[in-house]
Amino acid sequence: MSTPAHCRMMARYNRLANQRLYEACAALSDEERKADRHAFFRSIHGTLNHIMVGDRVWMARFEGGSAPLGGLDAILYEDFDELRAARDAEDARIDAYAAAITQPELDADFASVSSAGVRFVDPLNQLVTHMFNHQIHHRGQVHHMLSDAGLDPPSLDMHRILNPTPAA
Repeated sequence: MSTPAHCRMMARYNRLANQRLYEACAALSDEERKADRHAFFRSIHGTLNHIMVGDRVWMARFEGGSAPLGGLDAILYEDFDELRAARDAEDARIDAYAAAITQPELDADFASVSSAGVRFVDPLNQLVTHMFNHQIHHRGQVHHMLSDAGLDPPSLDMHRILNPTPAA
């Protein structure tokens, strides 16, 4: 079961992990980021856009709005710097949501409509956890593609991001 403290920790981890990942991706040329690497969303750039699409869909639902239209493979930003700025803004949005969430909200059922128009009712704590898990899953794919591109990808281990200083 998720708690507000766990949500805040996951939001912080995701923000910091995204910053590390984008910093590594910035070392590549635009052509290298957009090269087809035979991944589900084809390229590093496509996968970073997909993570953004997923976050915007979930956050719109959580905030009481409707999910943005477009496919899960939509390229929201062709320009990497614009995508990076949007990522920072989306992470701030997620941080704010996590800072305000309460245990009664997390414990409640939450109704949402899928992109296929199907209505679901799930425990909110599972959906919030899924949003964070979705990011982790696809960051792992980008991590692998960075290796394929010849870079040494950054560590994305949660405990090393949240607690970077070794014990004395």
